[in-house]
Amino acid sequence: MGGSGADGTGAAPPGAGGAPVDPRMFDGTVAAVALLAGPEGRLLYTNSAFTRLFGPRRAGLPARVAFADTEGHPFLEVIDSVRATGRARQVVGERRPDPGAPGQARHFVYSCSPVTTVEGPGILVLAMDTTAETQTLQRYEALVSAISQMVWVLGPDGSMEELVPGWEQLTGSPWHPRADKGWYAHIHPRDREELGAAWRRAAGGEGAGGGPPGVFEATFRVRAADGSYRHMTTRSVPVLRDGVVAEWVSASADVEDSWGTQLRERLLAQVAAVSGETLHEAFAEVVKVVVPELADACLILLLSHDEWPLPDHAEVTARRIASATRRGLPAPPALRGQRVTVTRVVREVLARRVPVTFRLDPGAPVPPGLIPTVSERWLTASGATSLTLIPLIVDDLVLGYAATSSNGDTPIPGPAETELLREVLHHAQRPIRKVFDLQRARHTALGLQRAHLTEPPTVPGGTLAARYQPASSAGEIGGDWYDAFTLPDGTLVLDIGDVAGHDLKAATAMGQMRSMLRALAYAGGPGARPDAVLGRLDHVSAGLGTAPLATALHTSLNRRPDATWLLTWSSAGHPPPLVVPVDGDVHFLPGAADPPLCVASDFLRTTHTHVLGPGDTLLLYTDGLIETPSAAIDEGQRRLANEAARCRRQALPDLLRTLQGLSDHRDDTALLAFRADDEP
Repeated sequence: MGGSGADGTGAAPPGAGGAPVDPRMFDGTVAAVALLAGPEGRLLYTNSAFTRLFGPRRAGLPARVAFADTEGHPFLEVIDSVRATGRARQVVGERRPDPGAPGQARHFVYSCSPVTTVEGPGILVLAMDTTAETQTLQRYEALVSAISQMVWVLGPDGSMEELVPGWEQLTGSPWHPRADKGWYAHIHPRDREELGAAWRRAAGGEGAGGGPPGVFEATFRVRAADGSYRHMTTRSVPVLRDGVVAEWVSASADVEDSWGTQLRERLLAQVAAVSGETLHEAFAEVVKVVVPELADACLILLLSHDEWPLPDHAEVTARRIASATRRGLPAPPALRGQRVTVTRVVREVLARRVPVTFRLDPGAPVPPGLIPTVSERWLTASGATSLTLIPLIVDDLVLGYAATSSNGDTPIPGPAETELLREVLHHAQRPIRKVFDLQRARHTALGLQRAHLTEPPTVPGGTLAARYQPASSAGEIGGDWYDAFTLPDGTLVLDIGDVAGHDLKAATAMGQMRSMLRALAYAGGPGARPDAVLGRLDHVSAGLGTAPLATALHTSLNRRPDATWLLTWSSAGHPPPLVVPVDGDVHFLPGAADPPLCVASDFLRTTHTHVLGPGDTLLLYTDGLIETPSAAIDEGQRRLANEAARCRRQALPDLLRTLQGLSDHRDDTALLAFRADDEP
């Protein structure tokens, strides 16, 4: 038993404090009656009508026990009030006998009055079931709401008569009595053409929107009295007499709220579905959600600082990374990373984290320092009437801001439009956060990789160069690595490898395997055979579970008195070394590769030898250089050999830069090159 709605108070009834009330007089009444007494409101009596309305209540219990259900709480508050003040209360209430069944609510009105009982002061409760009356009132209110539209009639002579008024209240302008272009002054400029075409189709008997022929239906924007635009829907039905249209009966309704709700749900769903592996890609999709639904143009600018709040005296810039404009406007400037120094005005917008709209005079210069200069010029050329700055926030970090504009005849956004724009951009933080997390993981992995990929040492009698390039995809971090160092006797050790996987785990395993191979090679000394070193690495890696699969190429180079170099190497599933002689054919060194590491640790590996002459170049590389989804490895090797032959005279850093251009950058690539000096 609860209470809501109207709440009246009144003086205590004349019987209060007089002769005790005899509850038997209420046994046969249609009103629900209960009698309570004492400081705890102990339940003395309920009649059958009370039981039917509120359910059985056990006599003799205190009120807080007898009405302990959740709906009884408001009733107990009323009882306490009557007991404390001595004044009667009347309350409108509602009760649901079955909370899980919709439409089962019972409505009632009850009064609580102080009385005298045989046990002393008490409270008399009288309640009447008003469910039928309440439902009748609800139906009436629904009917009135259903016809709360503007209704008008269009005559065959073009005259228009308003039957149910509302136009002047909406627009602030008197009703226009003729069906002519005078109406267009109130219609949004970009809705006029389609509205006129829809009417011509209906008047010509073609129908519209799948409805019956001759029925006109359209949703369009009408300028309201406050200057804003509201969405209206109109349906016009022809009235036929003797097969001829005698008049049109039309009804128009303001659907701004429902249209706004549908637009909000649709845009939030679209922005939640944004994907992309980089911030550029993700925001390129975000701006397409914003334009043209919420703005004529949208520009995304990211801050150069990831520190927040921004340092007071440091110069902070914002860089353009994505933009979109609606059709009919001049082409936007190309995205070339133009920047703008963040001014005090922009800092304040970002610090407050609230959108700010700047009104612009068409054709006049844009206030400086809000957006890059090229975008300022575009706004002027496109007739911008406003510029709105919206902070972009991800996990409480201000990432940058969006700049949106209204142009030409587009109305300047009001508070509702700006709030929806802010909400849509805020909702984008979920997919943007995913990109952020991916980039952070990639940054960590790249840092780990580059920490291990040290500069090659200086080698008497030869030149070394190395190059590493991560995959172009933001989500791809491979386990590619290289190493170059000398043993105490001057032996040059060159290693290269690739750990399976494209994540932080692969980068971690890469660092471990590179370090283990370096330690094993150094501990083995100049006389250690490459196959034995790789065998020990395989045994240790498999035993420690360093990686599920990895390839490696381990080489040793010793300079001989005649200026040649003796190369010995062993391959664990790695692509073969490429030799680029100073003259002659470029060729891959023969000898089948042994199995990769961590798959057959007891395998007896092999060592191969080759002699490099003065001026010859040895190239070690990972498979990302020669593998593509659309071509076989053999074709990739042929391209590599041909390009190396063409560029063999280039200095080693330039040669590696050229060769790395052969990769499609889907995978990481590592290159390590050694060139023997031409002279002893």
